Amino acid sequence: MEKNRLEAFSDGVIAIIITIMVLELKVPHGDTWEALSKLWPVFVSYVLSFLYVGTYWNNHHHLLQASKHVKASTLWANLHLLFWLSLLPFTTGWMGENHFARLPTMLYGINLLLCAIAYFLLQNNLAKHHGPGNAIAQALGRDVKGKLSLVLYVLGMLGHRLPHRGHLPGASKVQFFNVGKKQDAEVHRVFVGNLDAHSMPPAPQCADALENKLITTTPAAIRPMPSRAGMSSFWPKASQPTREMSTMPTPDQMA
Repeated sequence: MEKNRLEAFSDGVIAIIITIMVLELKVPHGDTWEALSKLWPVFVSYVLSFLYVGTYWNNHHHLLQASKHVKASTLWANLHLLFWLSLLPFTTGWMGENHFARLPTMLYGINLLLCAIAYFLLQNNLAKHHGPGNAIAQALGRDVKGKLSLVLYVLGMLGHRLPHRGHLPGASKVQFFNVGKKQDAEVHRVFVGNLDAHSMPPAPQCADALENKLITTTPAAIRPMPSRAGMSSFWPKASQPTREMSTMPTPDQMA
């Protein structure tokens, strides 16, 4: 089936997710820097989640650009990803409002891990659906970077339980952001390379095809008229009516 509705629906949901997250930034009741500084945990958590969702949108965009069509299981895999992404506004807001306390931060890390698993299942679904040797499978390879990001999430959540290791979930997320950017560029490079290799003919062939297309599609009314030298090839008997008319008798001769 076509992928257009899946792309449009996913773009809309992701846009709503980002909109809900920014609404968590409440206007401070005061006009001083002190009143504004109280919002820094919420603002930092929003920036982290914005980068996270933006990375997913970029990867999702190039993943579907490399896909020609989807199947029913792909729709459910995509909904699975959107479900965990839609929980990010809640976990982001809870973590920011509680100044990165242990339990809210752990729940935020679990949310990130489930999003990563959902995306991992989606890309594998599309890679298998398009068969061996497709652009997605070539870009992923053994997907070492994608699997490594899952391990970093788990280590980040476990490390948060240790003293003075509260920054590990954020570190694992930033690592995933870098991994996602590299994977995104790899899918784009392989996809564009396949287009150049299989879809675009060489330049001389393009010029010949364009010229033939113009000749066959140009209306006869605006085509250039043939020269006088070539008139006989188009109308070989054009001069015969003139000779016949010159031999006809005049009215006086007929009388």
